[in-house]
Amino acid sequence: MKFKHSLNVLIDNFAVTYKHLLYKLVITIIAMVLYALVITPFINAVTSSPDYVSLIDGVKEFLKHLVRGDGEIGSATEQIEKAFNALLNLIGENRGNIILGIVGLILVHTVEKFCTGLGNYAMAAIINDKMSLRANSPFFITLIKNLKEASLYNLMYAPLSVLYDVICYLGAYLLIFRLIALIPFIGLSLQIFLFITSVIMLVSVKMTFTADWLPSLIRGKMSQREAFAYTFGRKNKKTFNVLSNFIVIVLIIMAVNVAAVICTFGAGLLITIPSSYAILICFEFVNYYDREELKYFIDKNTIIKPEKERTLTREEFFRGE
Repeated sequence: MKFKHSLNVLIDNFAVTYKHLLYKLVITIIAMVLYALVITPFINAVTSSPDYVSLIDGVKEFLKHLVRGDGEIGSATEQIEKAFNALLNLIGENRGNIILGIVGLILVHTVEKFCTGLGNYAMAAIINDKMSLRANSPFFITLIKNLKEASLYNLMYAPLSVLYDVICYLGAYLLIFRLIALIPFIGLSLQIFLFITSVIMLVSVKMTFTADWLPSLIRGKMSQREAFAYTFGRKNKKTFNVLSNFIVIVLIIMAVNVAAVICTFGAGLLITIPSSYAILICFEFVNYYDREELKYFIDKNTIIKPEKERTLTREEFFRGE
């Protein structure tokens, strides 16, 4: 039922995805410019080297001889091999610059994730207003109004999320494509399957343990410290039920986005990407409302009530909860 209610809440709040899309496009364009500034010097250094030019010429000669079917392929292959080895040596000599470039890319990604998180916070606040009060809050006013709380949240969440991603995904890559690859009967297709499966599980686990963070800040009106402790405390939170729901949602998100790439040549991503963020946020709030036994709207005519509705305390009532 949580997934069904989350889908209903998404449909009820679908207009916010267009506003989030505009915000996300601006952040993405700025991030792409910063990514280009970081990697362009290294790319220019490689592409301007004689070894790179020799490698490209060797590939062209190889293809030319291959099409003609003459016997000069061997010399072109030898040229490619020598140029490729020389290029690897060039990359090895610039290992320090490569590491700095990777660090720069990680920093840009962290800033991008922080800014994206501000938009997600605003989207979450709008969805909560609609679920609890049927209020239609404007996106950019909500973004500005919650800027302080959203910044504090993302200053904690963004670095932790990036650190988690780097450690877990790198570990999964080394385990599957390096260690498991040593097993003779393990082929590339099985390795890709295992890696994608591990990524789905890692993403779902992260979402499970951080699912209560935003709702406890926005709906629960907790402090940052209280919300942080609350989200990682798993007492009476039905962790495996939440995890299973996140696995299904992540799988659906991947399938829908891949279908958008294949069937619409990427144009559908303009809708599916912001909708992906929205469905995750909707599920987090539905899960929170259900667990805290609070009533909420899934559309203008339908209110979901818990089996045993919790009476608000005097303090909660005057805080507008």
